[in-house]
Amino acid sequence: MKLLSGAIAAVDHGGSLGRASALFPHAPQPFVDLSTGINPHSYPLFELPAIALSRLPEAAQLRELAEIAASAYGAPSAAHVAAAPGTQILLPRVASLLRPGKALVLGPTYAEHARAAAIAGHAVAEVGDFDALAEADLAVVVNPNNPDGRVIEKARLLDLAARLRAKGGLLVVDEAFMDVGPIEQSLAGDVGEGGIVVLRSFGKFFGLAGVRLGFALADQLTAERLDVQLGPWAVAGPALEYGIRALSDAKWQAEMRQRLAQDARRLDALLGRFDVPVAGGTGLFRYLSFPGASGLFSALGSSGVLVRHFAERPQVLRFGLPGNEAEWQRLESALAAWAIEPDDFRSKRPEI
Repeated sequence: MKLLSGAIAAVDHGGSLGRASALFPHAPQPFVDLSTGINPHSYPLFELPAIALSRLPEAAQLRELAEIAASAYGAPSAAHVAAAPGTQILLPRVASLLRPGKALVLGPTYAEHARAAAIAGHAVAEVGDFDALAEADLAVVVNPNNPDGRVIEKARLLDLAARLRAKGGLLVVDEAFMDVGPIEQSLAGDVGEGGIVVLRSFGKFFGLAGVRLGFALADQLTAERLDVQLGPWAVAGPALEYGIRALSDAKWQAEMRQRLAQDARRLDALLGRFDVPVAGGTGLFRYLSFPGASGLFSALGSSGVLVRHFAERPQVLRFGLPGNEAEWQRLESALAAWAIEPDDFRSKRPEI
């Protein structure tokens, strides 16, 4: 069990091109940013109606979004959906649904869950053993996991939820990457039982992270509590417009899942050509764990290709998907340049 006493401190994430420029000031630009798990093929942009920007959002439109989200994600009804300006803002609010107690996060995983639980007053620890979560008041599982893509079976999650519910606890399941995961393992349809909150992210799969839209799926009372906390007009007009249209577009979603699966296989093959082992991932990112990871991170960054590295786990990298042929070619060229370096230099290159 890893105690996280400093969990309130800010966390570094991927996607910061300013930080990339500081780390690699002489790299060719623009960077090929593969440091996030955001779909590089975004939902098609469209012209927004003027009232999306000039008027406060209508309550009826928020209800429409909740209905569409419930259908898209498999929640029991719109009454089980709380919409928010991104799932990030929901994390401390969900953690605050319980009095401060013992929060356990199944890790290694997305660091913001531990930070949010600490903000809510919980004593937070990261555990590597799923069964240990039964000791928590608040248990958090990212499923599929970020960054390794690990999936916990639904039956095990439901059993854990029942054990926590019996003592007034709460299971939070972050399904940010379930759009490209095994949907049969989702708990979205089970939130009505209580004691479960499922988080769903809009921006990752639809490639529109800047829209800032996310959802908490929960029993009706909990969803209502979260709505009250968020207050009126929490979701901006443009986010409502994009959420309603994109979540309704089943055809685009099905075609995109196929495209992302193809891109993930292509990335696996490309990495394999240079003897870079892929240890896991999802349809939006690949997970690498090998001794030369720090050297590869530095070599790619110097070539203007940014991938995600983890300060506490220098042997780990996460690769997002290139968005076009030019990016694929730059990644291939950077890998080729790294591959011809002497083995001792490649393995000893210091982490930046």
